[in-house]
Amino acid sequence: MAQLVKKFKLQIPAGKATPAPPVGTVLGPAGINLQEFCTKYNDATKDKMGDILPVDISIFDDRSFTFVVKTPPVAFLIKKVLKLKSGSAKGSKETVGKLSQAQLKEIAEIKLPDLNCYTVEEAMKIVAGTAKNMGVEVEEN
Repeated sequence: MAQLVKKFKLQIPAGKATPAPPVGTVLGPAGINLQEFCTKYNDATKDKMGDILPVDISIFDDRSFTFVVKTPPVAFLIKKVLKLKSGSAKGSKETVGKLSQAQLKEIAEIKLPDLNCYTVEEAMKIVAGTAKNMGVEVEEN
């Protein structure tokens, strides 16, 4: 069995991985087949086109690799739901949008598998914290 040599974490647009930077710059020196990685990643993420997806890549001594695609970052999901270009430059001191409880729950349900919690209510608190730091107000019940 092959031994694990390196692990990488990247954020790549779904279905749009190419051997060019940043993928090629990071994975090229590791010696894996970049075209093979890009093809497998693009096939695995083609249903999520337009999203930025974190991916954990494990590279083994025989130059084989595995990868695990995670859910999009919370900040990306908030910007997508509210159709924002970016969060506030001043953090919580400047409001750039308002998130309803239903939108908050929707984002929490999407992100739950990758968060360090067990219930949707706990995930909603984590998402609300990120929203606050982005300058997005969360509606009370």
